[in-house]
Amino acid sequence: QVHLVESGGGLVQAGGSLNLSCVASGSISCINIMGWFRQYPGQEREAVARIISGGPPTYADSVKGRFTISRDYAQNVLYLQLSGLKPNDAAVYYCAFFGMGGTYWGQGTQVTVSS
Repeated sequence: QVHLVESGGGLVQAGGSLNLSCVASGSISCINIMGWFRQYPGQEREAVARIISGGPPTYADSVKGRFTISRDYAQNVLYLQLSGLKPNDAAVYYCAFFGMGGTYWGQGTQVTVSS
């Protein structure tokens, strides 16, 4: 079992930055893919960025060059740095861990961008 807790969301002006964190606990060793997703009201979650163990990070085209995903292996924390925020980046952001034991989601953190 893996438990994920996100933080760092909030209100920011367009062009601003935020840093999201996702603290993981539990059976982390079984995880091989970690990522960030976002969800707009009434829509399905969409992938924003992900890290596959041993591989480079990948990003949705809409966030390339603006968002950076990283992981602190020692502290079991997954980060997402958001910069150059646009109004259409406003959404609920979720971290997710994927492994042999299943898929685990955090509770989500709201990002609001004012124009």
